[in-house]
Amino acid sequence: MDKSRRSFIKKSATALAAISAGGVLPGFSAKSYSSIIGANEKVILAVMGVNSRGKALSATFLKQENTDIIYVCDVDSRAEAACSDSIEKLGKRRPAASPDFRKALEDKNLDAMIIATPDHWHAPAAILAARAGKHVYLEKPCSHNPAEGELLVAAAEKFRVVMQMGNQRRSFPNVVAGIKELHGGIIGRPYFAKTWYTNNRPPIGRGKEVPVPSWLDYELWQGPAPRKPYRDNLIHYNWHWFWNWGTGEALNNGTHFVDLARWGLGVDYPVKVSSSGGRFAYNDDWETPDTQVISMEFDNKTAIAWEGVSCNNRLIEGSSVGVIFTGEKGSLRIDGGNAYSVYDINGKLTKEVKEDEVIDSRNPANPSGGLDAFHVANFLEAIRKGTKLNADILSGHKSTLLVQLGNIAQRTGKTLSVDRSNGHIMNDPESGRLWSREYEKGWEPVV
Repeated sequence: MDKSRRSFIKKSATALAAISAGGVLPGFSAKSYSSIIGANEKVILAVMGVNSRGKALSATFLKQENTDIIYVCDVDSRAEAACSDSIEKLGKRRPAASPDFRKALEDKNLDAMIIATPDHWHAPAAILAARAGKHVYLEKPCSHNPAEGELLVAAAEKFRVVMQMGNQRRSFPNVVAGIKELHGGIIGRPYFAKTWYTNNRPPIGRGKEVPVPSWLDYELWQGPAPRKPYRDNLIHYNWHWFWNWGTGEALNNGTHFVDLARWGLGVDYPVKVSSSGGRFAYNDDWETPDTQVISMEFDNKTAIAWEGVSCNNRLIEGSSVGVIFTGEKGSLRIDGGNAYSVYDINGKLTKEVKEDEVIDSRNPANPSGGLDAFHVANFLEAIRKGTKLNADILSGHKSTLLVQLGNIAQRTGKTLSVDRSNGHIMNDPESGRLWSREYEKGWEPVV
């Protein structure tokens, strides 16, 4: 963004409330949206990691008013081409291919970067983008380890950029309304939140070392991660289940609903975290748990539990994902969509708020469907006018940290005592070593 455009956006920042839904979602009238000061200022974007989630996000961003994607950054040439093709089909100009995202960051006209890479790249890429003065829309989890989360918070503050984590339900209108009712006492004081995720993921087998495909820059794909040989059961999705690159189901999907649980209970850092589980369903290369229960206790007599079942499709409470808040006078349930239900102390349904749009929480590319537009619009308005983010990076770090602590407890087999003021592990050097990670030399993230 050149100086005149940056000055325009800064001068147009106001205390206006968030824009109405009519100007947010594709297919709705943009009349009210276009009348807002600064709303016509185009936001110039790059998207990094487009094999799956990034491709879906690129379409959501381009369906908003006055956005343009000028770079597609992916180390898989096939994924880059497919994403660029889809952008052209939306009636937009074809973006430039920039396999190395660092080249795109050199463009002074670039305002923001969308990051939807494998987890080991999330924080290092976001920090480099912030250092280049670019705003960041960062998919969950915001970091591979807790130390990276702290670096992200520091980077957003130091370089004064907008940084939003992709925990989209923070922007779903009915979910927001449900949490507001929870805070207003509809079930009395909430003291426990149970969250869950289920799927039926197949085994990944035993990978063989094979030559790197011609379409893949595997060196850049690994980036900050210590080098491992290329195997035929790693790319594109199975990296989630290897600690060197991924963070398991807990961060892959648990982050979303643990975030809702933390928001609903009004808590930050826990005082005790434990985990049980393992790779139970199959005998293969999968390293992270496919079955896991994480328990988190807080100092105000509240607790959160997350249950992850990766290899069995049976629904819990009628949904593949969700959270149930238990309170003094009843309970409140939020599943994967833009809806919530309230029950009295005897389990009788007393209120139900529904959403017509059907979403597929097990869809790895676009689990939230068109509802993502609310979150994307909030990010764009924060850039244009200084609107408050629904999920700033500090909030994202706190929620990500909860499940990271669960994974640390799982890997060490210990119950963690945690400093309630900052989330750090206390009196346990062995577990504390997993607070950060080793990096490939020269790739260490620095703020």
